[in-house]
Amino acid sequence: MTQALENKKVAILVADGFEQAELTEPQQALEAAGAQTKIVSPKNDHVQGWNHFDKGDFFSVDVSLDQANPADYDALLLPGGVANPD
Repeated sequence: MTQALENKKVAILVADGFEQAELTEPQQALEAAGAQTKIVSPKNDHVQGWNHFDKGDFFSVDVSLDQANPADYDALLLPGGVANPD
């Protein structure tokens, strides 16, 4: 795969309840294309994904929402989910 997104930074904004595949699959594709991704959340330590109606894995928060600067990012990924705050 080409490194079309090399040196691009993508914020992934989530809270507990996001659909796990809607974070992990796009994140893998972005990173394979050369982008750097950061999980941003209102929580400071970790967030929990869901696999449909079952609790999923925990993911470390890279940047708390109150510390995030939009100017530091080139793009925003918003994973959906049944319980993720829209």
